[in-house]
Amino acid sequence: MPQQDPFDWIDRHHARRLDDGLVRTLRPRPADSPLIDLAGNDYLGLTRHPEVTEAAAEAARRWGGGATGSRLVTGSTELHARLETELAGFCGFEAALVFSSGYAANLAAVTALCAPAGPADSAGPARPGTLLVSDAGNHASLIDGCRLARAGTAVVPHAAPDVVRKTLEAHGGPALVVTDSVFSVDGDAAPLAALAGACRAHGAALLVDDAHGLGVLGDGGRGALHAAQLAGAPDVVATVTLSKSLGSQGGAVLGPARVIRHLVSNARTFIFDTGLAPAAVGAALASLTVLR
Repeated sequence: MPQQDPFDWIDRHHARRLDDGLVRTLRPRPADSPLIDLAGNDYLGLTRHPEVTEAAAEAARRWGGGATGSRLVTGSTELHARLETELAGFCGFEAALVFSSGYAANLAAVTALCAPAGPADSAGPARPGTLLVSDAGNHASLIDGCRLARAGTAVVPHAAPDVVRKTLEAHGGPALVVTDSVFSVDGDAAPLAALAGACRAHGAALLVDDAHGLGVLGDGGRGALHAAQLAGAPDVVATVTLSKSLGSQGGAVLGPARVIRHLVSNARTFIFDTGLAPAAVGAALASLTVLR
């Protein structure tokens, strides 16, 4: 019998995408492109700021080209700790934890902040697991986090705090409401104050991806949660990227110290991933200084 090609389905899939005009293509750009960039994430133009590039180079010279391991082994440097302290302080949160990407930060926050269901015992009835309440317009990283969390997930209409409130009321147990602050496709802002009100009425936590708010919204660019006077609240957690307004690479989770402590021991994209490269950490620190 002829041996079956295990990847022949890929050709059929590609042909269908080609017919539908949905094939994605990489287009490498030169370092000295004459084009004006209206598509990139470098919102504040800090990627090529001389203080930022010099800080990246100095960090690489001092610490090396890579972090050398996961953060819990050899991948945490004094530079990482400094960035976490300064980022948390700037944005108004108690603590921060830096990841290799904003995607990894979102996966960590969503999956690790879901409490499992508890069995009934003599002390009381069975404890329901965390319900994830996710905005229909959320970024793919938040959607993937909900899928990986293996928790019950309710996808609610975009920017609909009344529906969120009704969903939480019907659940009657622990819940985590997940939303972007500024939605990357439509560019609109989430009703954070109303969402926080719905969460607090039902004892739920609020997780906000502020990737597109940091550096743009809030006093001095401190983010959408700072603008909504929610930064530092005990029931609010934020995720940010270092690759947009800060012009570097990586991501972070910001929140109460006990949440960050929990992530260090439970977030798989932190525990099993190599730490963010020192050059990116140095660049982000310099960008934060310029922004401040």
